[in-house]
Amino acid sequence: MSDSTMRAVTQHSTGGPEVLVVEQVPRPEPLPTEVRVKVHAAGVNPVDWKTRAGSGMAGVLGGPPFTLGWDVSGVVDKVGFGVTTLKEGDEVYGMPWFPRAAGAYAEYVTAPSRQFALKPSSIGHEEAAAVPLAGLTAWQALVDTAEVESGQRVLIHAAGGGVGHLAVQFAKRLGAHVIGTARSGSHDWLTKLGADEVVDYTAVRFEDAVSDVDVVLDLVGGDTGLRSLDVLRPGGLLVAVPSGAAPEVVAAAERKGVRATPFLVEPDGPALAAIAGLIDAGEVTVAVEEVFELEEAAEAHARGESNRTRGKLVLRVAR
Repeated sequence: MSDSTMRAVTQHSTGGPEVLVVEQVPRPEPLPTEVRVKVHAAGVNPVDWKTRAGSGMAGVLGGPPFTLGWDVSGVVDKVGFGVTTLKEGDEVYGMPWFPRAAGAYAEYVTAPSRQFALKPSSIGHEEAAAVPLAGLTAWQALVDTAEVESGQRVLIHAAGGGVGHLAVQFAKRLGAHVIGTARSGSHDWLTKLGADEVVDYTAVRFEDAVSDVDVVLDLVGGDTGLRSLDVLRPGGLLVAVPSGAAPEVVAAAERKGVRATPFLVEPDGPALAAIAGLIDAGEVTVAVEEVFELEEAAEAHARGESNRTRGKLVLRVAR
C-alpha cells in the first residue's frame, strides 16, 4: 500500500452482507479545521446494516459506491490549518459527519476537529469505538431531549443493546428509577449496570408489567412506540429513535395527554468528552460483544442482524 491509498470496506450495490468488499481507495487529506485520524477500530451499528441494505441513511449517502461506518477510535495523524483543539498523536474518538458519510470502515478518516474528543484513557480503541454513536444517542435522548431528572421513572426498550446498556447507566446516574426490557439472559447484567427493574419482553407484554413512566426511550421501533404510550404518565414523553415518531403515534399521544418526539443523533464533541470522563471515573462501562477484522465486515453485519448481541460489535482496523 502506498502513502496515497488505504484499505476501506466499499459497497457497489445495496443488498446483503456479501456486498461489502475491502478495496484500495485514495487516502483522504484534511481540509482547514479538519484532522485526519488513523482508525484503529470502528463500531458497527444497526444504521450501518440498514444503510447497506438500502434503507437507514442510504438516501442521505446517495447511491453506491460508498463506505459505511460512523464510529471511530484512532490517532490524529495529520492536522489541517486552523485546528486548535487537537494535535498529531492525540488518541481520539468520535462520530464524524453523521448522517452524512464518514467512511469509518477504513484506515483513515477526515472530519472537523471539534467532532472528535480525546478517547477515554482507561479503555482501548476497540472499546472506545463502541461508544460514540450509541453513547451520543443515549446521552442526547436522555439529557438534552428528555431532560431526565432525579426521581423520574424511565423505561428503556432494548436495554441490553449498544445504545440501551449505556442509556441504563446514564439514566441511573441522573437519578432515575430505571426499567429496561430485555431477554432474561441479560437481566442480571443489566441490574449490575443500574437497572431497577427488567422485563422479559418475550414472556410478558411490557405494558402489562410497567406503568406510571415519565420517559420512554424506544430503541426498537415498529409498534413498540404506540404500545409505550399506554405506560406513560400524563405529560410523559416518548422518545422514538429507530424510525422516528410516526404521525399516528404523535396523534395518539395527543389524545392520551402525553408527548411523542422523533430523535436523530448528531456529532457532539463536548458530550463525548463528558462521556469519556464518566468512563475514566469508572461510572460507565462499555460492553463489546465481539471484535471482527476489517475484512470480516460482512460477518459482523450478519452477526448484528441476528439481533442477539449484548452491547456492541466492533471492527479492528489498524494492523
